[in-house]
Amino acid sequence: MLEQLKPIICQYVDVKPEDITLDARFIEDLHFNSYDFMSFLGEIEETFNVTVEEQDVLDLRTVGDAITYLKSLM
Repeated sequence: MLEQLKPIICQYVDVKPEDITLDARFIEDLHFNSYDFMSFLGEIEETFNVTVEEQDVLDLRTVGDAITYLKSLM
């Protein structure tokens, strides 16, 4: 799933795919701003046909967190 997320992440922030790891933090490491992060989550919902619950957004701090969460929805 990490390989599926990398191109989506790269659409929103200027990072190299090889710099995206499970431990990469969206804000601190990948430099997402809040607007880009919410847009990213919207694209994740469309791509994986899931619904990200608003109350769960704050728990998605790292790429690994997002993958674990996505797997729980599928």
